Amino acid sequence: QVQLMESGGDSVQAGGSLRLSCANSGYYCMGWFRQAPGREREGVAALATDGGTDYADSVKGRFTISQDNAKNTLYLHMNSLKPEDTAMYYCAARTTWRGAHCDAALGRPSYGYWGQGTQVTVSS
Repeated sequence: QVQLMESGGDSVQAGGSLRLSCANSGYYCMGWFRQAPGREREGVAALATDGGTDYADSVKGRFTISQDNAKNTLYLHMNSLKPEDTAMYYCAARTTWRGAHCDAALGRPSYGYWGQGTQVTVSS
């Protein structure tokens, strides 16, 4: 099966914006996670099958998760970036079952499929 593949990571200055992409054909019930050096991997944003979303408190109002089904691509739009957003960002999926109905889950144990990650660095 084709793996999850993230792209779009870059080095930006504080206050800038980035859009991360994740090719996710064949995967469902998606989320974005991040991991900074020396820290646990944390849920950033999640997308429910009914279109509902959930976000970590630290990114609410700044990040937006979305899915383009025609392109089989998951996005994370990141605005007003801060140095503390610096991390490796991963997209993750909970299932390969097309018929699944999922809520928007930020908990890491809910996800069994992971991409390799894309680095985001925000400088002050």
